[in-house]
Amino acid sequence: RGILETGLPMGVLPMGTANDLARTLSLPLNLTDAAKVIAGGRTRQIDVGDVNGHLFFNVASIGLAAELARGLTPADKKRWGRLAYAMAAIRSMLSARPFSATILTKDGETKVKTMQIAVGNGRHYGGGTVIQTSAAIDDKRLDLYSLEISSVWKLALMLPDFRRGSHGLWREVRTDRSVEFEVRTRRPRPVNTDGDLVTHTPARFAIRPSAVAVFVPAA
Repeated sequence: RGILETGLPMGVLPMGTANDLARTLSLPLNLTDAAKVIAGGRTRQIDVGDVNGHLFFNVASIGLAAELARGLTPADKKRWGRLAYAMAAIRSMLSARPFSATILTKDGETKVKTMQIAVGNGRHYGGGTVIQTSAAIDDKRLDLYSLEISSVWKLALMLPDFRRGSHGLWREVRTDRSVEFEVRTRRPRPVNTDGDLVTHTPARFAIRPSAVAVFVPAA
């Protein structure tokens, strides 16, 4: 939020566990090379997502990913790196149950029984998974999907399509694209933004188009 208020360009160094923003921006994952990108001075305006006043670059989610974030400690990430995500995912899948939600858009409302609702601003999340095949971090749109499966184990069959962003081809995956969404649930459920639990439902999502400049590689 501070960067947005100053109007200064932002440099991204890939020092995280998943580095999804770096992937979305086609940044090198080597620190020295990433620093050279910043020194190069080329910038690009990108969008930022907003959920209940909390900003995110990659994705915000309710359900499976939020439960995964709840079970993923800083100590786990430091000790196991990306393997920590797989370990937390298995724990989350073992206890996962569908929940009822209402998705509101400018066209009306839809009631769903879902394992997860995710709203993406960028392209990559979860260590390289693609939110939607045509998603871009400067397209001035949010991409939503709702994972409407009765058993979380069916997700194993869907994983290749989730990695490619083609999961919307499955009839159990509802997709939509808009500048704003609202998600309501019968009881408050945590919302995970870029790996952190920051708020609860009801969740109001909006796009902040061209909100910040970032340093990117030369074309």
